[in-house]
Formats: sequence, structure tokens, C-alpha cells
Amino acid sequence: MAPRQEPVSWRYSTPAIVLHWVLAALIVFMASLGWWMMTIEREPQGPYWFGIHRSVGLIVFTLVVLRLLWRAFHKPAPLPSDMPAWQVKVSHWTHWLLYLWMLLLPLTGIIGSEYSRAGLAFFGIPLPAGVTPDRATAQQFFEIHSTLVWLLVILVVLHVLAALKHLLVNHDAVFRRMWPRRASR
Repeated sequence: MAPRQEPVSWRYSTPAIVLHWVLAALIVFMASLGWWMMTIEREPQGPYWFGIHRSVGLIVFTLVVLRLLWRAFHKPAPLPSDMPAWQVKVSHWTHWLLYLWMLLLPLTGIIGSEYSRAGLAFFGIPLPAGVTPDRATAQQFFEIHSTLVWLLVILVVLHVLAALKHLLVNHDAVFRRMWPRRASR
């Protein structure tokens, strides 16, 4: 069965596609780095990797905010009309939960870092702290941060499985709407 041809306007815009894939790569990197860091937390190189994680986390947070702002002013076209209503609803809620989790995850890390003795720095440049360090509060935010990463992984897996279903089972254009366009020959 040949895939349906969809109008180009049905696709996400180039900035949305770039932000999507950059954030996807950064989130995989950050989750992997975060889990690995837990194994070297008390090692001499631990603080260095925590600093990298915090710095990249600030970049992720900024990109998520940019992605949300772009999304607020650039609505994608609706999903295919032949898609079951329940799938459209699940897609809608999954996307918004992904956005929420992508905001909450760096926010809890940032707040936890602000309350930690190490504070928050961007690639070695200390950022102003708005709070007094408090180990117990920092630990609470880091525990929330750790839980949120698992929930984000679940949402990402659902998102990827749905995308693969559209690509490999349905053979519709839903996956291609977030894939970079090929240049015309």
C-alpha cells in the first residue's frame, strides 16, 4: 500500500522539526548521563560530570521554552481525518504531558541545584543563587527529578512506539510530518 501524499503545509515547520530532534537527542544524552553519574557520584570526576549535566540541563530548559513558544504561535495542521478519535486524544495528551515533563525535569534539577552547596553554574560560570543552601530541600527536588526522568522515559517510549506504528503499520504521513523534508531534485 503506497503512502498517502500529504500537502507540505501539513508538516511541522523546520524550526519545530529541528527543536524536536535536538531535544530528543539531548534528552537521551541527559538521561544516560544522569544515570551514569549516579555510579560515579562520589568519585573524583563526579563534580565535573554533575556540572556538565547541570549546564546542558539549562540548555535543554531554554530549548523547551523556545519549543513551547514556537508551538504556541505555530499550530500544526490537524492529524489525518481518518485517524480514530481516541488516537487523536491520546496523541494530544501525550504531547502536552511530554512538554510538561520536559519543563518539570530541568526545573526540579535547577531548583535542587540552587539549594545544593555546589549551587548552579553554566559551564563553570556561577549563576546567582536566590536561596540559601539546604541539603534536605535539595535532596527532595533531586528525588522528584529522578522520578520525573522515569516518567519521561515512559512517555517518550509511548511517543516513539506511536510514531513507529504510523510509519510501519499505518503507512500514513504522521511520522513524516516531523521528519526533515528532502530537497527537490
